[in-house]
Amino acid sequence: MKDIRFDISLYIIIPVIVGGIALLATIASYNVTILYYKRGLDPIWPVAFWGSITVIITAIFGLLIVKFIIDPVKKFASSTENMVVFSNVSDKNMPKVQMDDMSRYTQFFNQVTEILGQVEARELFPDIVGQSKAMRGVLKQILDVAKTDSTVLILGETGTGKELIATSIHRHSARKSKDFVAFNCAAIPEGLLESELFGHEKGAFTGAISKKIGKFEAADKSTLFMDEIGDMPLETQAKVLRAVQEGQSERVGGIKPITFDARLITATNKDLPKLVEDNLFRQDLFFRLNVFTIVLPPLRDRREDIPLLVDRFLEAYGQPYSMSPEAMQLLTAYHWPGNVRELENAVEASTILAQDVIAPKHLPSAITNRLGTNGHKSKKNRVLSEEMNLDHRLDELEKGIIIDALKQSAGIQKKAADVLGIKERSLWHRIKKYDIDVASFKHHIV
Repeated sequence: MKDIRFDISLYIIIPVIVGGIALLATIASYNVTILYYKRGLDPIWPVAFWGSITVIITAIFGLLIVKFIIDPVKKFASSTENMVVFSNVSDKNMPKVQMDDMSRYTQFFNQVTEILGQVEARELFPDIVGQSKAMRGVLKQILDVAKTDSTVLILGETGTGKELIATSIHRHSARKSKDFVAFNCAAIPEGLLESELFGHEKGAFTGAISKKIGKFEAADKSTLFMDEIGDMPLETQAKVLRAVQEGQSERVGGIKPITFDARLITATNKDLPKLVEDNLFRQDLFFRLNVFTIVLPPLRDRREDIPLLVDRFLEAYGQPYSMSPEAMQLLTAYHWPGNVRELENAVEASTILAQDVIAPKHLPSAITNRLGTNGHKSKKNRVLSEEMNLDHRLDELEKGIIIDALKQSAGIQKKAADVLGIKERSLWHRIKKYDIDVASFKHHIV
């Protein structure tokens, strides 16, 4: 038998039914009133009767809505709110106060969205460690731009993981079946840069004993990642611009143009607009590369990811190392000029000195000398610099201590407040002040 059912949105059917009931009630009341007036009778009681019938029908309809729509939502919320994963997630923008049902459901579904976003991040980007709000924004940009063939410019300080982001874009693109081609513009001498990019023919110059395929040609139907694009010489920039515009290049010593279809991703830690202004980078090439920009946050702007990164680095060493709370406090308070790469090196250096538990004394001197072994500036480093005044340093220390407490309590604010010896509401205000993503700390039990 043919299925003749239709799918109608609740946004349509519920207003239509309610509006229909109101319309029928209006028509019935009007007709009854006219009828009784014509007969010279008082219409008050009949109208009241039909009005009562309408109220009863509307109330029954409302109960049906609650039973078949709201009630399942209520049961779902009630059964999952008591799960450990949800008990460790709190909306940092809402203090714990008595809420009505709709407010509670709104907060609950915000938590569900938060958790699903973090699960999606771990599933789709297993190589990228970071569940902070800033990093989840970057991951969303990756998914958005990976669907296209648009040129991407990745900006970020040294050590923020620009190549890892470029690799992730390639892995989520339609070109993922082809090999990812990476090239560091600063690692190749200027005299060999053109040969590396475009290739060369045999005998093109001294030492060219055989034909060489260039990076553009090797990345045909794939992705070419050019790191440190800001260090490329101006002469080479002109040739790269022409290759990108025309989709063609010529090997050094060759006369035949080679056509390629490469998706271009570039990255730099330099201020490209400033380089353009100083005539150190071609403006036309900058416009060609600056189609879709991803800005990676420095580690100091996503300190809640530091415990996650430390755990990942410690897992890689096989031996069951652990970071003491005091050492973790120092790591989260440090400003990390070298970003994730510096953190990884610090953790590795600490494992060499420690047996199982990493204490502050095992951390590199660059961290302990700057902050002191107790999280305070050492005596020989008490002179305040222009870039780090006292208020900023105190804020850094306080934020680091709060993050460490949240990590120990798996994101449960009440437990963290007990650890810190402050009231929960006071902790909530500090979390809001430092824009700490409490939900990111629940990963230890998910």
